[in-house]
Amino acid sequence: MTVKGLDSDKDAAAAINDVSILYRLRNEAPADSDELLRRAESDLPRITDAMWGAGYYAARVTIVVAGQPLAAGRQGAPAPRPGLDRFKGRALVPVDIVVDPGPLYKFGRVEVIDERSGGPFAPSVLPPRIVTLKAGDPARTSGLLAAAAQLSDHFRGLSHPFVKVVRRQPVIDHRSHQVDVVLAVDPGPVAGIGGIGVSGTRNVDPAVVRSFIYAERGDPYSPKAVADIRKSVSRIEALGGVRVREGTALDSDGNLPLDVEVTERPPNLLGASVRYSTVDGPALRTYWAHRNLFGGAERLRLDADLFYLLANQKWLGGTNRGGFRPENLGGRLAASFIKPALWGTRNDLLIDASFLRERTEFYSSNVTSATVAIRHRFTDAFSVQAGIEGQIGQSIDPLGRNNYGVVGLPISVTYDSTDRPLDPSRGIRVIASFTPYKGFRDAPSFFGVGRVQASTYYSLDEAARYILAVRVAFASIAGGTLRDIPAPMRFYAGGGGSVRGYDYKSLGPRTPEGYVTGGKSLFEASLEARIKITDTIGIVPFVDIGQAFASSFPDGSERLRIGAGLGLRYYTSIGPIRVDFAVPVSRRTGESAYAIYVSLGQAF
Repeated sequence: MTVKGLDSDKDAAAAINDVSILYRLRNEAPADSDELLRRAESDLPRITDAMWGAGYYAARVTIVVAGQPLAAGRQGAPAPRPGLDRFKGRALVPVDIVVDPGPLYKFGRVEVIDERSGGPFAPSVLPPRIVTLKAGDPARTSGLLAAAAQLSDHFRGLSHPFVKVVRRQPVIDHRSHQVDVVLAVDPGPVAGIGGIGVSGTRNVDPAVVRSFIYAERGDPYSPKAVADIRKSVSRIEALGGVRVREGTALDSDGNLPLDVEVTERPPNLLGASVRYSTVDGPALRTYWAHRNLFGGAERLRLDADLFYLLANQKWLGGTNRGGFRPENLGGRLAASFIKPALWGTRNDLLIDASFLRERTEFYSSNVTSATVAIRHRFTDAFSVQAGIEGQIGQSIDPLGRNNYGVVGLPISVTYDSTDRPLDPSRGIRVIASFTPYKGFRDAPSFFGVGRVQASTYYSLDEAARYILAVRVAFASIAGGTLRDIPAPMRFYAGGGGSVRGYDYKSLGPRTPEGYVTGGKSLFEASLEARIKITDTIGIVPFVDIGQAFASSFPDGSERLRIGAGLGLRYYTSIGPIRVDFAVPVSRRTGESAYAIYVSLGQAF
């Protein structure tokens, strides 16, 4: 079966295939010639309607079955049936849909009125930019449907959940080939959010789900408010799916009831990951988690990491001998516990403990640490956290050995309005923290560590195929001398999450011998252009800049270092797989010529 006469309009040809019974059943042979004719005759009005929907209101459609035409005229009435007895028994019967489309009609007058008053809406209620359909556009049904959707979305966003858009009978002028159309809108009543129910929980306490719902009874209704409920509840790791059902009628207070329907995930999780960088070295991770330990969506997670330092610690007399070096092995054992919604509130209990054996080119350390904190969620985007932290460790670096213990009171503020955690396309993410420490043994008696990191994401197009991403970070240590600050607590720049193209933690103040010591302050910035070439493939040109400084404030004593490169992204359902190739700008002697990074998720 072929469609003829629409070579210049592939969309109209596709519309015919969508409605045609002949096309849908092209691989199923009819029982006899009468059935074939019935299929063709039923297609005539369908195809004529499809051509009208494509903007061809004077189209003439003819279906030719084995050389015999069945025609529909201007009004879509089929012609008399011809006999096809002489074709009985033939295996293949050629069928052609022949279309004379005629002129493409355009919209003449497009008017939106208030169904209640019969007049237009005030510009303050319905700005002209909302409806993009205008005079001169092709008079296609798809354009009208898009305009109706724009009107519905607009008024729903103004708290009218039951808005109705009625397309009145269009006026078709065959002489001017124009179509005048009127869209009548009945906004319906203004509504707030009513009672919010929770359903679908089997093993998770519904009170936990309610604590992640930030909307209150009487808040203005909008599709965004409903989407925000779905997004915030989805943060509960024990849940796999979240659906918000809207009521079919308003309650006695004029509010719209909602029901949050959830499905639970299997509680146990086991996984592993692999990471590799040509300068940072390889890393392996395995983890196990239980996502509903006691029935309150408590999450217990155990992690084990193993990594290997490719570089040599020359300041310790290391050589460039090849082969495996056991002293370059590092690792981490960690346990974390989260109890969300303590007693049904928006307070979460967080407990973390870890042992870290870290090996970098410029220091080695063994650190045992533990933290207990309470996080209060004001909204889905804004939270504050405070707790107590303790560390016991030993470190050695070019400035000497440090056996230390510290107790701190960490305080942090987080604001995150981004749309996706691993691949944001819009929004802002800010994390600020400060921890005053009391030190013991070789550590300073009192010192404080502060960090601020902010990133923003801006989509240049509606489909988010072109995204600009910017990151800025600042950190400072107040109190103590650089030598007294344990090496793992100092600041270093360089590596996959810092300034790409440079070795991991290789940028910062140096000794007279040229060994990096880390600093008491840090500045970093990154700029990326995330460009999607296809739905699954993208490229990311990027520039990073950063440095660590010996003083408590970036004072320019060290030259800012720049890395630049090009990344490849493969987009999956859980997030993009990242491959970045970076080179240091103005490379110094002894620095790597390039670096390659592979991981899951965007760089920031």
